[in-house]
Amino acid sequence: MTRPAMILAAGRGERLRPVTDRLPKPLVEAGGETLIGRHVRRLAGAGYERLVINTAHLGHLIEEALGDGRDHGVDIVYSREDGTALDTGGGILNALELMGEGPFPVVNGDIWTDYPFERLTLAPGDLAHLVLVPNPGHNAAGDFALTAGRVTGPAIEGGPDGLTFSGIGLYRADLFRGCKPGIFPLAPLLRDAAIRGRVSGERYAGAWTDVGTVERLEELRRRVD
Repeated sequence: MTRPAMILAAGRGERLRPVTDRLPKPLVEAGGETLIGRHVRRLAGAGYERLVINTAHLGHLIEEALGDGRDHGVDIVYSREDGTALDTGGGILNALELMGEGPFPVVNGDIWTDYPFERLTLAPGDLAHLVLVPNPGHNAAGDFALTAGRVTGPAIEGGPDGLTFSGIGLYRADLFRGCKPGIFPLAPLLRDAAIRGRVSGERYAGAWTDVGTVERLEELRRRVD
């Protein structure tokens, strides 16, 4: 059975302008390769054979750069969000027919990390597994609370268990049951599932950068170029 994975690559990248006026954020380079090219290489190395990439802003440039994936040893298919990007939740829902029932990993196209994708696992009965990282300065309050390997809900500001969502998760299609097509974020679905006790998680202390601003991009390049 072909193992699918998804890379979210449809965002506009407003905070990274003017770079993203001419280039989609996942095609920004650091360490001698594009952010999305690094994901493709490392997901392929982890055994994922079919990669689904959603596109919107300047998406044709991503397709030109990666093609059908043959040169990378994978099969790449595109979930095109013509007109307006559907946000994280809407983008995944729109691509579900390309993903199957799961579990399947989804990775934000605008992060740089050395997380080993091959170690992602999801227990029976869970809807999601989240990779969480220590809170960076730009997200000091964190996103989710993690206790003994379980994501228990939103982070409490100043709480000891609050961590930041890395943009790496493993999901079942049932997480999106009842959702209607359109523009919506992923985070509320994850919070609801966590409160219901159906989300596991792990704290990852390795390399991770959310390349959200010009300053963060420059800092990343200083470290890896």
